[in-house]
Amino acid sequence: MKKILIFIGIMAIMAACGNSDNKQAQLDKLKKEHDKIAAQIAQLEKEINPEGIVNAAAIVMVDTVTPGLFEHFIEVQGRIDGNENVAVSPRTPGVVTRILVKEGDYVKKGQVLAELDAEVLQQQLTDLNTQLQFATDLFKRQKDLWDQKIGSEVQYLTAKNNVESLQNKIATLQDQLAMSNITSPIDGTVEEIPIKVGQMAAVGTPTPAFRIINFSRAKAVADLGEANTAKIKVGDQVKIFMPDLNRELTERVTFASKYINPVNRTFLVEVTLPPDNNVYRANMIAILMIKDYSNPSVIAIPQDFVQTSRDEGHYVFIAATENGSLVARKRIIQPGITYNGLTEILSGMNAGDILITAGYKDLYDGQPISYK
Repeated sequence: MKKILIFIGIMAIMAACGNSDNKQAQLDKLKKEHDKIAAQIAQLEKEINPEGIVNAAAIVMVDTVTPGLFEHFIEVQGRIDGNENVAVSPRTPGVVTRILVKEGDYVKKGQVLAELDAEVLQQQLTDLNTQLQFATDLFKRQKDLWDQKIGSEVQYLTAKNNVESLQNKIATLQDQLAMSNITSPIDGTVEEIPIKVGQMAAVGTPTPAFRIINFSRAKAVADLGEANTAKIKVGDQVKIFMPDLNRELTERVTFASKYINPVNRTFLVEVTLPPDNNVYRANMIAILMIKDYSNPSVIAIPQDFVQTSRDEGHYVFIAATENGSLVARKRIIQPGITYNGLTEILSGMNAGDILITAGYKDLYDGQPISYK
């Protein structure tokens, strides 16, 4: 038993010596690899920085920030329309017999545009005029007799009533004849004439007989989304760009509807335009830019310069001089409204700060920098 224990101890000592030799070999191998990697690192550093400059400064571009005017506009596509744009329909149905105007004609209020078939009414009017002539003559004779105290009062009053009744019928018939003429309700230009001679003109159809537009007072109109109801009010400044004319005007909102269209959830905005009826055309495209926010003195920078961190939020890099050296400093900011590529800075930057405008993507806080 004693011999067995001695043998086991000798084997354990030999195994320990064997493990020690293996670890030493591994250590020697790692040291050689470390020396090789260190030499490679030194060679690469020498190639990258041959002059041996420590902490080489990052080259950036900068700009000094100054407060200025910042404005925000709501942009929407609208159209040009006449202040009076009227679809004219007949007041009574009938067949069109004459069209007295053509497209482009300027017409006055009350001018006859077209005539409808009224032959039956005209015949009735002729008959009534004949009856009136006879009744009037009879009334005169009866009146002369009555003035001489000849005849009865009933005969006199009957003759008088017949004349007045016929006169009323004629007046009514003349009104009906007038309704057979399609007249212009406004002064303006004839823009459309959908009806033709011989066609039946009906009351209340979707297609009007004529369209009359008065461009002496034109307007730009647009439909804005419901979300803008609290932002837009009468008097707001509007820039109106008409691409077909390559022309831009600056006007004011003259009407902002209080009614929300339940179909598309929009409301109507109108802007009266200066007189120039030789230029404007109905339904011409107009881009409306309505100013809904303005800050006369605030720092605004291109939105690309604003970076975002999950932990710190929004920030920019500014150039700062510390101990005689230029370094990049991260500045936490509070951005406001962004419009047309510019972001309003509510806090975090001051007038005179030197904003890093190029090379800021790979910077870290405190990194040495240089710029011209």
